[in-house]
Amino acid sequence: MSKSKIGIIGNGSWATALIKILCDNQVDKSMTWWLRRPEDVHFIQTYKHNPRYLTDVSIDLSLVKLTDDIRATIAENDILLIAVPSAFVHNVLKDLDPSDFKGKTIISAVKGVNPDTHQIISHYFETTWKVPKDMISAISGPCHAEEVAMEKLSYLTFASTDEALATKICELLTCRYIFGKTTTDIYGIEYAAVLKNVYAIACGICHGLGYGDNFQSVLVSASSRETERFLEESHQTHRDVKENAYLGDLLVTAYSQFSRNRTFGNMLGKGYTVKSAQMEMNMIAEGYYATKTMKEVNEDVKADMPILNAVHDIIYNHLPAKKIMVDLTRKII
Repeated sequence: MSKSKIGIIGNGSWATALIKILCDNQVDKSMTWWLRRPEDVHFIQTYKHNPRYLTDVSIDLSLVKLTDDIRATIAENDILLIAVPSAFVHNVLKDLDPSDFKGKTIISAVKGVNPDTHQIISHYFETTWKVPKDMISAISGPCHAEEVAMEKLSYLTFASTDEALATKICELLTCRYIFGKTTTDIYGIEYAAVLKNVYAIACGICHGLGYGDNFQSVLVSASSRETERFLEESHQTHRDVKENAYLGDLLVTAYSQFSRNRTFGNMLGKGYTVKSAQMEMNMIAEGYYATKTMKEVNEDVKADMPILNAVHDIIYNHLPAKKIMVDLTRKII
């Protein structure tokens, strides 16, 4: 493989974890890391770690060039790895033009939906930025950034409609503690990654309300079936929702101590308001945005999604979590 020039766009924990993976990967490459704040660029150049996220991860500055110039980052690199929360992707890119993305390969590490267009990120790049679909790929878990930082064995799935591209990205983003596999079901793994955040909120709410592991297991099983129903209605193809990118990602997000969405739901179950939970977390729970967007998307798809509807009622209709979850227990048997 010829030398790859990679631009990483994003400054959060997942972007930092991906930088670590790329630094530990042995493929010949150069990297440019775009960060939104000039002060973060200066801090990392001085102290060699992100001041805000995964602060224990040491950044190898001999491999990574830092910048706050997004236009230059895109112009100078062939591969663009996008690791920005879905609600902010368009704002980050708003001053660019489709011509800036001509000939670029896009890797989406965004586990969300564009809230303005209701599109998964691969489709958003295809329609808004005119990137051909065979030059777009997506990354899915199960994988928490915090465990990458600790170099715990993790698995990633790399998807593209072009199998050769998925394989190339897999080679770039695997290392001694990251195993990878590929799929052509890019739309399926992206939607599954969006929905699992909603279901993790549901699991957190139930935990906060005092439900035990027995019910949690039923709720996760029902969430897997709900994902399958949505995918079958929205994008039929051959897939097995028991694979890592579907069920595995759902399980880790529903149960892990590192899951922001589960933490957010747990606070709601304990009586926090949505706003107070968000303020106390001081981090993005993607499921908050995904719940509203997927509810609107499903108005067209019309899949049977009682768990999605329940979470939406709690977050956006401000209905009592206890009553909504009691009602849900009768709908998911």
